[in-house]
Parts: sequence; C-alpha cells; structure tokens
Amino acid sequence: MPRLFWKFFRIIWLTLAISLAVVILLVKFLQAVPFARQLDQERRAIVMNLTENILLHDGEDAAARFVRTSERTQPLGLTLSKPAEAGACTTKSTVTTRDVLRDGICYRLSLSAPPSFTFDRLGPIIPWLTILVASTIAAGALARYLIRPVVHLRDGLSALAHGRFDFRIGDKMAGRKDEVTALAYDFDSTAARLQELQDAQQRLFHDVSHELRSPLSRLQAAVGVLRQSPAKLAAMLDRMDREVERLDMLVGEVLTLARLTAGSGRPLKTQTLDVIELLNEILGDAAFEAQARKVSITTSIDGTFRAEVEGELIYRAFENVVRNAVKYTAEHSHISVSCEWTAERLRVCVTDQGPGVGWDELERIFQPFSRGKEAVPKGGYGLGLAITRQAIERHGGRVHASLPDAGGLAITLELPRRPTSYGAADDEN
Repeated sequence: MPRLFWKFFRIIWLTLAISLAVVILLVKFLQAVPFARQLDQERRAIVMNLTENILLHDGEDAAARFVRTSERTQPLGLTLSKPAEAGACTTKSTVTTRDVLRDGICYRLSLSAPPSFTFDRLGPIIPWLTILVASTIAAGALARYLIRPVVHLRDGLSALAHGRFDFRIGDKMAGRKDEVTALAYDFDSTAARLQELQDAQQRLFHDVSHELRSPLSRLQAAVGVLRQSPAKLAAMLDRMDREVERLDMLVGEVLTLARLTAGSGRPLKTQTLDVIELLNEILGDAAFEAQARKVSITTSIDGTFRAEVEGELIYRAFENVVRNAVKYTAEHSHISVSCEWTAERLRVCVTDQGPGVGWDELERIFQPFSRGKEAVPKGGYGLGLAITRQAIERHGGRVHASLPDAGGLAITLELPRRPTSYGAADDEN
C-alpha cells in the first residue's frame, strides 16, 4: 500500500495508544476513577436506603449495628439520631439527611457532606480531555507533515511561473520517502526539463542568429565591392546567388525543425509506402555523389517493408543520415547500410569510416547546430541529425549513435510499421 497511508496509520494508531496509556496513568496516580462522583452519589443513596429499610423492618438496634459496620468498611460519616425538636419528621430530605418515622418516633439519618474538590471530580473529564489533547497533537502532526511539502511545492510552482527553472525542492524533503516526496522529485524533473528546453531555445536563437549573420555579412561585402567596382557585377552576382541559396537552405531547415518540434502533438499525414524502396532511392543518389570522393556505398537493400508513414519526413530523415555519412567518411572508404526488420519494426544502420565523435558527444550531435569536435565543417548547418531524430520519434521510433570497433560512426534508425507514441516505443525495447 502507499507509504503515505502507512505514515498516517502509524501516527493515528500511536496517538490512540498513547492516549489510552495516559488515561491509565492518570487514573492510577491521581486515583481519579472515571465517573467516580456519580458512583459516590449512588453509593451514598444505597447506604441511606439500606439503613432506612433496616430501621423500618428490624428496629433501632439493627440499624445502629449496620451503621457501625458500614462506617468500618466504607466511612461516609453515616449517623443515626433522634431529633428533639417537634415536627422534625416533616423536614424535607436532602442528599445528606433523611428523616424516618417508626412507631411514632422520628429518626434522622445523616451523611457527611462530600469534599468540595477531589481528584475524583476530574474522573469524568479525563477521557475526554485526553482524547481532545491527543486529537490536537495528531492533527497538528498530520498538518505539519502535509503542509510543509505543500508550501515547498507552492514556492516551486511560483518560481516556475516567474521563469525560475533552476528552483529545486527535492532536497527540502528532509529524508522523507513517500508519495509527497515522489511528487517533489517529479517537480524537480519537470523544472530541469523546462530549464533544458529554455537553454535549448536560447542556444537555438543564438546559433540561428550566428548562422544567418555569416551569409548576410558576405552579401554586404559583395554589395560593398559592387559599389566600389561596378565592373565586377557578374562575379559578385554569382557570389550573391550562392549566399542567397545558403540562406534559403538554412531557413528551410530551421522551419522544418520548428515544424517538427511545434507539431509534435499533431497527427501525421501518413500514407502507406515501401520504406526500403524509399531508402534504395536515397542510396542511389548518394552513390552518384560519393563517386567524386572515391567512396563506395551500399546501393541496394533487398526486401520490402510497407509502413504507414509521412513520406516527406521519413525521406528527409534517411537522406540526412546517408548524406552526413557521405560528407564525413574518409576518401576511398566504404559506407555500409544494413537493414533488419520484424513484423512490426524496421531497423536501419548507416556506418561510415570518418573521424567519428567522442563518447560524450553521441547525444549532443542530435542537437541543433551541433557537430562532433573532430568534424571538419563541410557545408550544412548541423541541423540534419536533429531533424532526423524529430521525424523518426514523431512516428514512435528512435534514433541513436554508436562507435563501431573499426572506427567511424554508426547511426541506427528504428521505425515502427504504424506510428506509435515514443514512450510506447521505448517500452518495447
């Protein structure tokens, strides 16, 4: 059962057990029996009634003996007397006195008055007072146990609302281990994820600005040259065309990545395609480009794998990986492309013989504008693998990088036959 339930159970159970122990100790040390006052009143009434009955039925001597015996066993100040005043038997009986008429003689039974205060008077209220105190303690303990983490959670949510994603509350749980603590650590995970997204967004803005500035600076330089030397119009126009093409390519890739990221919750526009046939088409084009660097590549994969996919996204995903391999593999090397599939899943692995990346960079290369430290810039903007991951994960697949023993870099893409949630895809593995 949940830990929070057992904590509440233990607090309430211990409170009741301590309450019972306190009642027993108070009764023992104070001799304050619960309802002792009522018992004393009933005992006095019984003694009075017995004395009266003995007096009426057995006479004065028997009543006097009973009085003496009663006083020896349970002293109550009981006395038997004959009032001298006339008409005494007409006096109204009270709790401590009673007049009895027998054979024309008026007798008076008297009891000493009970003490004005004894611990016995506390008897009736001891259980209720103990229950009240114990309930107050238990309520205070439970309230304190719950309110403190709630206050921390409120402070954390307030911090998030004001954009402070570095606020953490897990270390303020003071060693607790229950559902509230789990909620606090979930909050920390959420805040950390929001901070990562904020950092990624800021980094993306910075990188986009940087990448846009370079071709714009070259365009400005070309315009400046034209103003100084109009005779160089043709050469400068060619240079400006190249820079405009670079800008157009960069903006296109940024828009593609933004569309994939912003539309992660939107349904895919799927159609049934043979993914292996699509891959073979990409490999054919890549083989033609690879000839310039004396690079060989697997050009054909046998078999079919018909899947429900958004064709444009899957084409971009596979093309980016294959073109990256062609771009960064060593000259006179070979790029290996292998496929494995089951009834519901396709696995494609593209392995090059380039410089590879460090172990600590295997995840970073899938971030926008990121390249391996050893990679020599060869065109492009570092958005290809980021687009690939977003496209594959939107279909419920996954993409990861590894370092083969022979060197280079291997990119593995896993694609389900039908789109599923990414979490479900992970669970299958």
